[in-house]
Amino acid sequence: MCEHHDDKAINRRQALIGGAALATAVASATAAGAQTADDPYADPEKPALPPSNMVLDLARAALVVTDPQVDFLHPEGVTWGVVGASVTRNGTVGNIESLFKAAKQRDMTVAISPHYYYPTDHGWKFEGALEKLMHKIGMFDRKGPLNLDGFESSGADWMPEYKQYIDDGKTIITSPHKMYGNDSNDLTLQLRKNGVDQVILAGMSANLCTESHMRELLENGFEVAVVKDATAAAMLPEGDGYLAALTNFRYMANAVWTTEEAVQYIQDAS
Repeated sequence: MCEHHDDKAINRRQALIGGAALATAVASATAAGAQTADDPYADPEKPALPPSNMVLDLARAALVVTDPQVDFLHPEGVTWGVVGASVTRNGTVGNIESLFKAAKQRDMTVAISPHYYYPTDHGWKFEGALEKLMHKIGMFDRKGPLNLDGFESSGADWMPEYKQYIDDGKTIITSPHKMYGNDSNDLTLQLRKNGVDQVILAGMSANLCTESHMRELLENGFEVAVVKDATAAAMLPEGDGYLAALTNFRYMANAVWTTEEAVQYIQDAS
């Protein structure tokens, strides 16, 4: 009995030693990347995580764009003061349009997951910090689920650049998500009904709706590539939302692409 116990103890020590060695290697790689990159968003020079092997198949793929709306992406939108620098730096508006254009040229499935708030949503009895803020500033407000009065050119409307792609009668426009993820709307149903199990994900905002959609899609068995410069996020004293999201994209997504890469993959896919 004692001998068996000692074997277990040895195995634990070996595991701890091995784990410590791996942690040291990862820390060294992270430090090396940080030391050589003046850009905090740059990819590490010596990644510790394995590379992606995702291969795009248009027959079972969709472009999914979260919240391609005025309140997030336009200088007159209610969040521009906190997201504008990130949107501008990434070229987010133009990059999302490039993805729309490429997907439409290849007759690829395209889905939009919008964010709307109706008057009844303002009666919620409890809210998180950002829910409180969004309701306070009237973000994505509409007069009702069956009412489009005042929708045109409002903060809840699509960016003008995207209307030709979204309003073409082919793009899937899901029911609205109410917080961040797509578990509260019909995106997963719509994708499944269209035979989709691969997603190219873009839109706003990186550490909120986009990341939450990524997590929910992954949990539901989709293969997800996030387009890192076709999103952006708020920069607040509480933290840089884009940097937080980028870390999680690298950790969890099946692939993290630039817009240029994603467009090329769409053009080259069979």
